[in-house]
Amino acid sequence: MRQAMATAAVGDDVYGEDPTVNKLEALAATMTGTEAALFVSSGTMGNISAILSHTSRGDEAILGSDSHVMVAEAGGMCSLGGVMPKPIPTDYKGMMSYRDIEAAVSPDDPHYAKTRLILVENTYGYKNGFPIPTTYFAQISAIAREYGLSVHLDGARLFNAAVALNIDVKEITKHVDSVTFCLSKGLCAPVGSLLCGTASFICRARYMRKVLGGGMRQAGILAAAGIVALEEMIDRLAVDHAHARLLANGLKEIPGIEVDLDLIQTNLVFFGLNHQLDLDAGHLARAIREEADIWLDVVSDRLIRAVTHHWIGESDIHLLLNHLRDKVQI
Repeated sequence: MRQAMATAAVGDDVYGEDPTVNKLEALAATMTGTEAALFVSSGTMGNISAILSHTSRGDEAILGSDSHVMVAEAGGMCSLGGVMPKPIPTDYKGMMSYRDIEAAVSPDDPHYAKTRLILVENTYGYKNGFPIPTTYFAQISAIAREYGLSVHLDGARLFNAAVALNIDVKEITKHVDSVTFCLSKGLCAPVGSLLCGTASFICRARYMRKVLGGGMRQAGILAAAGIVALEEMIDRLAVDHAHARLLANGLKEIPGIEVDLDLIQTNLVFFGLNHQLDLDAGHLARAIREEADIWLDVVSDRLIRAVTHHWIGESDIHLLLNHLRDKVQI
């Protein structure tokens, strides 16, 4: 990636003149089966650009109550777009019930905000990174068509989902109107995401990206790494998934640690600390970081998230497990 960045042909992307950015956007559109794509600095910028492009101020969007857009994007849909979120519960895989979605659509009445958009996610970052099957998105699409709504997919780990489900990514994206995916997670690029959709939608999203401060000049040096990510890093995601499974199996054998093996399908491993332990997740994560330079994400006082990726190998998994065995005692 660094070699590709160093030798990238560049131009002014604000004027659509950066050949490497244009190549990356065309590649992303082809891979997702969409008409066009837009290179953005982050998944959050892509999601907010999409929401602003699908809606107008005062509209509302249906979404999971613990979705990334709802809890981890600084309230951008509200503060920047004036779009009202209508959150509904999700199950242990991150799926909203179809009945709840339909019930959340506001009636055509001047007292209510206009429901315009359904926001979905795959894999679901706060629910075990479970790869949600295509049947879910097909049904969401049918509901959206019935009520005249658009569907946007936050696909930060979209390719993890496709690899885990053993399907082409287009089998997921064909059910939504727009999709974002990250280059900087499992695909290992240093920065960037893609927003994909129809040509007219991306034209509007390009305007919204500029409003958000996302006009970039010689961005080809970043896009070059993204091209390597899409051409060379997707197939190896299965290795990350295998390492996550290895970690989960090891965690299952440690008394005091709770993990659901059935939910470990991609590169995210959520594990809990039994309440019998006189140890909280924050203290444990800090100790592991200081002693082994292994960084863990503390979700709550009893829940930790671990993420496998290209730079995590089997030896790292065993190192973490050894430290946990030493520290987690009932």
